[in-house]
Amino acid sequence: MEKKWISSVSLSLLLAGSVLAGCSTDNGGEGGGGDSGDKTTVTLAGWGGNPTEQALLEETLADFEEKNPDIDVKLEVIADQYMDVMKTRLIGGEGPDVFYLDAFEAPGMIETGVIEPLDEYVTDEFEVEDFEEPLLDAFKQDDATYGFPKDYSTLALFYNKTMFEEAGVEVPTTWEEMMEVSKALTKDGVYGYGVAPELARQYYVAESLGGSVVEDNMANFGSDEVIEALQPVIDQHNVDKTSAQPSEVGASSGGDMFGQQRAAMVLEGNWNIPYLEETFPDLEYGTAEVPTINGEKGTMAYTVAYVMNAASEKKEASWKLIEYLTGKEGMETWTSKGFALPTRKSVAEKLGYADDELRGSLVAGAEYATVWANGTNLPIITNNFNNQFISAFLGDRPLDEALKEAEEQANSEIGSEE
Repeated sequence: MEKKWISSVSLSLLLAGSVLAGCSTDNGGEGGGGDSGDKTTVTLAGWGGNPTEQALLEETLADFEEKNPDIDVKLEVIADQYMDVMKTRLIGGEGPDVFYLDAFEAPGMIETGVIEPLDEYVTDEFEVEDFEEPLLDAFKQDDATYGFPKDYSTLALFYNKTMFEEAGVEVPTTWEEMMEVSKALTKDGVYGYGVAPELARQYYVAESLGGSVVEDNMANFGSDEVIEALQPVIDQHNVDKTSAQPSEVGASSGGDMFGQQRAAMVLEGNWNIPYLEETFPDLEYGTAEVPTINGEKGTMAYTVAYVMNAASEKKEASWKLIEYLTGKEGMETWTSKGFALPTRKSVAEKLGYADDELRGSLVAGAEYATVWANGTNLPIITNNFNNQFISAFLGDRPLDEALKEAEEQANSEIGSEE
């Protein structure tokens, strides 16, 4: 159930496929890629969302078509294996004009040359400076901008108000406080903290003591600084026994674990709010910024951009679509229901998300978040990290041994591909 809320910010691009849905009634010629009469048909591809998200996107596209009567938009919803489908189509010269691109995949896709640089299309009226800088930077390479982020989520601390009140503890603001509070909250089958033992969630923790997970596009997570930073995550689970991952309590995700009240705290994103509202409507909870580590604020950010196919024959019309979808008006419509957070600061302010009781903590983290993207080899690095980090998390082997072996394997795989 929770997964349908995640699609708008896409913690992963493995949400995709081959079901096609047309937004425009005019297919614009053979395959939906041609022009019909005086109109230009632009194809837009992305993965699907829940019905409310789909309706918001279709509303935004209808507004665009009304303001641009010479352009029709054909929406293609790829419901399975999105990146595999997209890469195959782009290589075969059959890619859409505009499509979603996750920051995690962006460096590798940009390097192939299939993404159009957008700087030459941008005017002063577009107000690039209005975007949250870390989110925009995720789609830059060699001082060129290849995409504009359509939405995002950071992580925030979700806490069970009832459990906190019964335990007589305050919401933690530092990692040390969170460890101590977890002890008071762990009892009767409930864990103080529900943790996701994977790099996508632990990246900012890994770098909190000055280490680098990736260095010169190679794995570096076996360094002493990274191991030292991650050791408390392992110790909380294996020594204090005040944390657990969702599968250990029969839950499908951190949000599900929290909603079932098997964890008093979890670090989750904006997707968790509508999920909890629908699935666990009686749950009394709050959110706060992620506890600081070593005196520094930190969180993750997950973002997706609209990008243009470099091989598109309709670049002017494609840019008009991107400009509207990531402009103030289009972004306001798309993010108006709170399923996704706006990447433009002015839109977040207008919609009141910065002051929202639940979303304010998520918005606050945007300016200091670590974006889930770093070089072309991050997918390989991530796979190897996750394979071995979980073994240390479950107590099967020491963390330093596990990560050093995983780093060696990752770099071996990277070397064989170069």
